Amino acid sequence: MANIAWRIGDFTITRLFEVGEQQPNPGGGPQSLLPHAYPEAIKAIPWMAPDWADENGYLRMSLHALLVEADGFKLIVDTCVGNHKPRKFPALSMLQTGFLNDLEAAGWSRLDVDGVICTHLHVDHVGWNTMLHDGQWVPTFPKARYYMGREELDFALAELDSTTEGGNLFTADSKACFLDSVKPVIDAGLHEAVESNAQIRDGIRLMPTPGHTPGHVSVILESNGERAVITGDMMHHPCQIAHPEWSSIADHDPERSHASRLSFLDGLADTQTLVIGTHFGGPTAGCVYREGQQFWFDGRGKALRYRLA
Repeated sequence: MANIAWRIGDFTITRLFEVGEQQPNPGGGPQSLLPHAYPEAIKAIPWMAPDWADENGYLRMSLHALLVEADGFKLIVDTCVGNHKPRKFPALSMLQTGFLNDLEAAGWSRLDVDGVICTHLHVDHVGWNTMLHDGQWVPTFPKARYYMGREELDFALAELDSTTEGGNLFTADSKACFLDSVKPVIDAGLHEAVESNAQIRDGIRLMPTPGHTPGHVSVILESNGERAVITGDMMHHPCQIAHPEWSSIADHDPERSHASRLSFLDGLADTQTLVIGTHFGGPTAGCVYREGQQFWFDGRGKALRYRLA
């Protein structure tokens, strides 16, 4: 899939696919990531197709990282799944992708990355934190600082000490993921445990959006009067803008994630903030608008002013 880039003031944000758009992804049902997102329910949302779902109501979703270049500072937000990693969810297990080659094709070297932000510590957001080298997991970006929320890290460490794994395929790899994708970064002294509202540098700060995990954060980017937000898994798909009450099966606290979405949408609607979804397929980014008591999302219109050719 072709990458998309956006310009926010002096910042450039580039979508870097790992696996590409997952299509079709029907959604709906107890084993689905979004149990309420049945095709008929998706087709009832008038603005879903063609950007966020197809004409059959099948969701467009993807796995990608976001590359942020801010005044020469190179930052990656969420590092996808990674290669060579055994996972219980078959679609994410033992991947062999060209992620690092694609990174170089985008003009980045892994040795030039200055920072990595982990919105949370799930398997599909920390995988390329590390890479396999001579049979050992080593940091992929050895010159970077890896920013992890303090509350998120404390929760992950508590899970590591527990005797049970996660309750479904989307969260069942929490221990293995920590050991191969987080602990090597900590052992190398490259991580920074930060507060959920931390300022990473000028124009880059975190925003608490708990619920998917206890310490989940989104990332706010601001430059020259323009603003973008990278969602992380506060929402997985734009259908949750129409229905913020639709929580993911992977949410640690569905009620809290619902509250985070409502607060997020209420604060950003009609502000022309570019919202970049970490799992949104299609155009991946757009602007939130309010219509009465409802919210809707447009990846065209005014959102196109941020797009780079």
